[in-house]
Amino acid sequence: MAKKFHSKVLAVIHETASDMRSAGVIDRETMRRFDVMCLTQVKPLEASQIRRLRKREKASQAVFASYLNVSPGVVSKWERGEKRPGGPALKLLTLVARKGLQAVA
Repeated sequence: MAKKFHSKVLAVIHETASDMRSAGVIDRETMRRFDVMCLTQVKPLEASQIRRLRKREKASQAVFASYLNVSPGVVSKWERGEKRPGGPALKLLTLVARKGLQAVA
């Protein structure tokens, strides 16, 4: 699976760091710092943000849930603030927010 970067510049920097790691020039810990810096960062989303995101994409809760591989009930709970997305779901929501629903299709 290809890694998604904030920008083309960060992708090039990360590739260079990976090559340097392979050559033994930088250590594993430094490479981990590059990963954290370069890869798409996720931030917690509020219930209203999730609802706006779904409406922006013109999707019902059932369709939105299908794209995210969760149940419609979970999407409903996120939008009411009863639950908060985390882990893979939060990463997918971040990608949808940045690139649209088709990015996770």
